[in-house]
Amino acid sequence: MKASFVSACLVLAAVPGAALPGAALAADGKVKIGVLSDMGGVYADITGPGSVVAARMAVEDFGGKALGQPIELVTADHQAKPDIGLSIARAWLDTEGVDAIVDVPVSSVGLGIQALTKEKRKVFLNTAGASSDFTGTACSPYATQWAMDTYTMASSSGRALVKAGGNKWFFITADYAFGHALERDATAAVKEAGGTVVGSARHPLNNQDFASHLLQAQSAGANVVGLANGTGDTVRSINQAREFGLNTAGIKMAALVLFISDVHALGLPAAQGTLLTESFYWGLDDETRAWGRRFMERNNGRAPGMYHAGVYSAVTHYLKAVEKAGGTDAAKVSAAMREMLIKDPLIKNGHIRADGKVMQNYYLLEVKKPADSKGPWDYYNVLATVPAEDATKQLSRSECPDVKTPG
Repeated sequence: MKASFVSACLVLAAVPGAALPGAALAADGKVKIGVLSDMGGVYADITGPGSVVAARMAVEDFGGKALGQPIELVTADHQAKPDIGLSIARAWLDTEGVDAIVDVPVSSVGLGIQALTKEKRKVFLNTAGASSDFTGTACSPYATQWAMDTYTMASSSGRALVKAGGNKWFFITADYAFGHALERDATAAVKEAGGTVVGSARHPLNNQDFASHLLQAQSAGANVVGLANGTGDTVRSINQAREFGLNTAGIKMAALVLFISDVHALGLPAAQGTLLTESFYWGLDDETRAWGRRFMERNNGRAPGMYHAGVYSAVTHYLKAVEKAGGTDAAKVSAAMREMLIKDPLIKNGHIRADGKVMQNYYLLEVKKPADSKGPWDYYNVLATVPAEDATKQLSRSECPDVKTPG
């Protein structure tokens, strides 16, 4: 699968019959969107093929056309490697007529794509890169960040656990840009709340053995292990922590990033009671449930996560902005995106700040007990709605050079 997802080998129809594999490149004037993702690796469950499904749903729901012509989608697998991602993106932008790139999990890949799209004056819809640097030092006037960033993930969990008595933290961190940023932001949140960090250990992506890291945390006297990683690494960390008895020793596992696919992999008996924050839950209301069921019909029965929802919302909002701007010029489209409110079945009343951060509500969720689940993927109780302003770094504290702050 990885070998087959390259930029020129798969062209997806925007609507059934609109294009076929091997079709000619889009003519000038057409809107062409590239979904750049991890199609078969560790992030495939939370992005990958599901992101392609979400993008196609957005195009179809928009009517299949923009500026009077069929919308085209292309897709590729960056294999979680920055050099491969940049090579694909450069070909898309230089020779294949792609107007906007969407998705891009793995922050090290996404930051490279953001720099490239800024250089090429193209739109980047970052729906899966979570580093706070996207709207900080690396911000771009043509880029938007729809995903929860590391500040939101870290601050919501860090402050709450310190207040509950978890004041001695040890971090187990994925050794790449996303993990580093998550640990950095969580450390700041813990210290601001009055806690301390007693140590940290880093591991490679898709690590299989966390024994030494967990033993380090235990010997350091931590009462909270902050998991600054994601997907399979988080799942294995939690399972191995249970095997080593950290939970019975009074050490809490704080999964700073936990997705619905992770809960599915863990199972409700193991995950029940876990608290997490996300920007989307498919079972939130009637509209999200209807959209979620449509998605599951196309995605082998697997529920959408917040990154899939982000792709749908981002593509929808981008297409509205293209229509408003009357073309695909990145500066005009980006300005239109920032002027309009974000309104769709998944984001009811969002907006985009000057630094490119998408402001939307977040949800404090608790994993259900097995007996309380009413069916497949019915995994969460919604405990509270967290307004964007309460969960997002203040604009006045932004490190984005494009943001002008008083003084």
